[in-house]
Amino acid sequence: MVSNSEVAASLGEVADLLDLLGERFKPEAYRRAGRSIEALPESLEAISSRGELRSIPGVGEAIAEKVLELLRTGALAYLERLRGQIPAGVRELMRLPGVGPKTARRFWTELGIEGPAELARAIDAGRLTGVKGFAERKIDLLRSAVGTAGSAPGSARVPIERAWPLARSILKALRAVPSVHEISTAGSLRRARETVGDLDVLVTADDPEAVFDAFSRLPEVAEVRLRGPTKETVVLAGGLQVDLRVVEPAAFGAALQYFTGSKDHNVRLRSLARERGLKVNEYGVYRGEERLASRTEPEVYAALGLAWIPPELREDRGEIDAAATGTLPQLVEAPDLTFEPHVHLSEHPEPSEIDRLVESARRRRLRTVGVVVGVLRGTSRPWTAPGEVVERLRRPLPRGPELVPVLEVEEDGAAREGVDLRALGARYLVLIPPHDGTYPTRRRTPSLPVRLLAHIGGTAESAPPVLELARVLGAALEIGPGTDRFDSTAARLARESKIPLGIPTGVGRDDEDPTAEVALGFARRAGATREDVLNARDPVGGPVRRSPAGRARSRSPVLRKR
Repeated sequence: MVSNSEVAASLGEVADLLDLLGERFKPEAYRRAGRSIEALPESLEAISSRGELRSIPGVGEAIAEKVLELLRTGALAYLERLRGQIPAGVRELMRLPGVGPKTARRFWTELGIEGPAELARAIDAGRLTGVKGFAERKIDLLRSAVGTAGSAPGSARVPIERAWPLARSILKALRAVPSVHEISTAGSLRRARETVGDLDVLVTADDPEAVFDAFSRLPEVAEVRLRGPTKETVVLAGGLQVDLRVVEPAAFGAALQYFTGSKDHNVRLRSLARERGLKVNEYGVYRGEERLASRTEPEVYAALGLAWIPPELREDRGEIDAAATGTLPQLVEAPDLTFEPHVHLSEHPEPSEIDRLVESARRRRLRTVGVVVGVLRGTSRPWTAPGEVVERLRRPLPRGPELVPVLEVEEDGAAREGVDLRALGARYLVLIPPHDGTYPTRRRTPSLPVRLLAHIGGTAESAPPVLELARVLGAALEIGPGTDRFDSTAARLARESKIPLGIPTGVGRDDEDPTAEVALGFARRAGATREDVLNARDPVGGPVRRSPAGRARSRSPVLRKR
């Protein structure tokens, strides 16, 4: 079966090749359709079986026919024809860092350059010098790109859980520079996408040169690609590119909005601005030459008649209309997470391990922590914590949190003959479901309630059987980064199916572990409110009273030095 991401990639390649051939309007149509398909909360196969392909934003009759062909055959004749019209070396050119389809077309049609090797020779011979659009700095970047062809840093997207600690380390280092006042990430990291192509960091500072000096000296930096008066681009040792921009304080909000994206979201904003006789860009919202708003993101959106939109929702999926009508959801935030349903101890926990867990829970202001005291996996010998550990967990603590014994059960472990789940002292189960999600139809219902389906892994395309299992058992679905949790598109499908989400809180983990922050970002990207999240309930499923503390406007950090 062809996946949604494979179809989206094929449409994206069609767009690039049409750009190479000089087409003016078709490329963006294919890119928009590809982005819509990549963000779908269910498989194209399911949508196609209902005859609803044309209900996908950007998918008209012609593109729907090509999607059907890809689903049926796994290939696309139109794409093969386009590939045949363009030399293979020209297609390689547009994969170089900093070389898109339009630049590759210029090399091909204006300069007769048909591959990376020819480009390298042209640069060495000085053929690009003096050519419009190829300043000396641009030529230097092209020389570097050709030199690393085939293993170009920044040429592939990386998982957000890998990019997040790098971003946090960079922000921490730059925040220590005396001249820095405000600092924030932007781009796909701030929108909590599952993968990140590069990192964008914005700062306001009195001395840009001092900021760039500190940035280029970071131990993670392997190469400085570009340095100008307001922007520096580096490549980290792992290959990830980072763009650092120093912007004027008066335009920080406008720049943050612009560089956060997404592209589709910004295109819609510009269209809305034009309808109202305005212009919006990275410097602000303008009426003629008058700048109406730019200092903060809320001011920028307000100037367009919109409520502030959380970064995780900025994908042109209806969030702009919701902001115009006051119907945006109040997304779940870290203070809402008062219950951790699923934490593992070692097989022979020392008292100090439980003490550390309690202290970690207190720092996160958790009220309840479900601690796994037994693991039943198929027909293998069960692991259970010593009785004294279970008893200690059940003792009330003088100042919280409550520790609740929990069992983790894999597939048919809960139905094993001779295992009395209640006798093990647990309050509820965490279930690792079978891959086909058919537990209720093959096994008898467990004697303890199932609160969470964990270690499930997968995307929206593999979600339906597990969603049905969660619905039958009344359980939540664990989301977060990695291969053993659901991603944000599957989380959105669960939320729309009225199935609660389980968000790892990071309790008991190293403080540098990004799991909790990324998982919360996925939940927000799925549009989840606190009512959609298991962690905002008590262990038996009831709501947790909201803390009287005020709620932050956004969990995305815009850090100001005091």
